[in-house]
Amino acid sequence: MTDWSARTEIAVEVWALPEDQLPAHVGEIVHGTIRDILHEVERQARARTVAVALTVAPSGLRLTVSEDGGGTGSEALETRLRGRRAELAALGGRLTVNGVPGEGTTVSASVPPKGLGQ
Repeated sequence: MTDWSARTEIAVEVWALPEDQLPAHVGEIVHGTIRDILHEVERQARARTVAVALTVAPSGLRLTVSEDGGGTGSEALETRLRGRRAELAALGGRLTVNGVPGEGTTVSASVPPKGLGQ
C-alpha cells in the first residue's frame, strides 16, 4: 500500500491488521479485494485518504476500506468486486458497498470463523 500511496498521492491509513497470518486462500482473497478497491479509488474517487482496517477475532474476519473522495461509482465498484463477493460467499462471508456521492465510499467484508478454518 505504501507504493500505491506514493504513486497516487492518496494517503493510506491502516487502523488495524491481524497479528497472526491468515490462511493462504483467505489472505489472497483479502489482498485481492483491497487491490481491487484501491484500483477503483485511484481511477475515479478523487480521494485524499483511504482507511483500511482488517481484524480477526473469535467472531471471524472483518475488513473495512473507506475513502473520503467523491464516492467511488458504486456500479463500477460493484462490477469490479463481483468475483470477490463470490469468493467471500464461498467462505460463508459477505461484502457490502456503501457509497454516498460527494462524501466517500465504504466497502465492508466479513468471513465467519468457519470460513477461516477455525
